[in-house]
Amino acid sequence: MGSLIGIVNIGLGNIDSVGRAVRYLGYEFKLCEVPGDLDSVDKIIFPGVGSFRAAVAILAETTFDEAIKDQVLKGNKPILGICLGMQLLAQHGSEDGGADGLGLIGGHVELHRGALEGVSIPHIGWNDVHHQGGELYKGIESGTCFYFVHSYELLLDSVPPYVATANHGVDFIAGFEAGHIFGVQFHPEKSQEKGLQLLRNYIEY
Repeated sequence: MGSLIGIVNIGLGNIDSVGRAVRYLGYEFKLCEVPGDLDSVDKIIFPGVGSFRAAVAILAETTFDEAIKDQVLKGNKPILGICLGMQLLAQHGSEDGGADGLGLIGGHVELHRGALEGVSIPHIGWNDVHHQGGELYKGIESGTCFYFVHSYELLLDSVPPYVATANHGVDFIAGFEAGHIFGVQFHPEKSQEKGLQLLRNYIEY
């Protein structure tokens, strides 16, 4: 029997498109709209778009923050953060005056440094992603294009076992894999065949 995928819904993500992608791949998912919903799923997908600070406030108000940390750190349940969902796994984000994130990965989130290099921010569109392997990229060549929409970037305190990068004025972190904690800055659910492959790799790893 396959894994049941929990998609965290705090009202700030591409929930429908992520769900459609998971269903298209032939897997079952559950929309997790209250913290207790996480108890019955095998893996977590945490999508997100919008403001880091606003999302942190919602996580605290709903107690999803503590529930996610318990499931991932104590229960060793895998999690994949997508876009803002990846950024929220970090310790801190500077947007709108700053706020503390979930602290599942050592790092902080800042305005994309490409703004200092004259490229347009937000970074919107397709971009090559370079990787050195890992679970997420099985069957996906380094340099494959994925779709991005973001103004902020994750800066890691130390390099986890696998990091993917892209370039928009500067090289930046497009994703990481640290044990059972995964993150991608791009949107696999909007990245056609290779994005679907990445989601399949996560679900099946």
